[in-house]
Amino acid sequence: MDFKTTSSGKILMTSEYVVLKGALALAIPTRFKQSLIFIKKKSNKLIWKSYDSKNKIWFNCEFNLSNLHFTNSSNSKKGKVLQSILLSAKKMNSSFLSSDSGGIVKTKLDFPNDWGLGSSSTLINNIANWAKIDPYKLLWSNYKGSGYDIACAKSKTPLLYKLENSLPIIQETSFKPVFSDNLFFIHLNKKQNSNKQINLFYENQLENNDLINVFSQLTMEFINSKTLIDFQNCIIKHESILSKYLEIIPIKENLFKDYDGEIKSLGAWGGDFILAAGPLSSPEYFKNKGFRTVLKYNEMLYNV
Repeated sequence: MDFKTTSSGKILMTSEYVVLKGALALAIPTRFKQSLIFIKKKSNKLIWKSYDSKNKIWFNCEFNLSNLHFTNSSNSKKGKVLQSILLSAKKMNSSFLSSDSGGIVKTKLDFPNDWGLGSSSTLINNIANWAKIDPYKLLWSNYKGSGYDIACAKSKTPLLYKLENSLPIIQETSFKPVFSDNLFFIHLNKKQNSNKQINLFYENQLENNDLINVFSQLTMEFINSKTLIDFQNCIIKHESILSKYLEIIPIKENLFKDYDGEIKSLGAWGGDFILAAGPLSSPEYFKNKGFRTVLKYNEMLYNV
């Protein structure tokens, strides 16, 4: 029987890094997604083809279902990552990918690979849906992330997310402020390695409950902002506190000192998207600086 599923990409709006330690975070699923289609063939081979947003194959390989060894891989590193995820899924559901349940898998991103919107998390959620297993368990058997990206993959609305006793606590929320026309997502022309940044954060071993509480409170201040100025003040506070802890210069101070608004890093600092809160002319400012990918808030959000 053929199978098809789709998962939404993700943006972490608040509490980056500290969400790993239990801080409350605001996250939004994006309208950009990844799909997975499985076409069953009576075979002991699984042929994998991953298509990018331009409908070109960016990765492919072939698995032998008897041991999940892969051959003919276009990228052995990516092949090993995928193999690890499939092996984990099979451990959680022994009937998944049995020796005669081969076929063709086609995955399709509708956002560029380097956007950092969750090519891994959407894949993991799609595989979990296909294997009928818990996506969080599948994530944590392969990565150290907080799991907010899986929550986004499964959601259609903004959400509040936190870890409590290592379990995800998720609450749907509404976040479409009256000043949303003044919010923009700008891609920094490079992709950040989230897994590497998470490992560095864990080495820092944050165990400061006061700091976790500060960011949880800040998340609520972001959501409850009534004006653009309120929201900008939240950004200033958030960037200031986290930059001191991470010992990283805030992105505005580093690259955009003359911007007539405020700028917030998103997710792993140093790459992917940033959030700008400022004048309606903001896209022109960033494009003149060489950052051509600028999306309005409503162009990124899943459900507006």
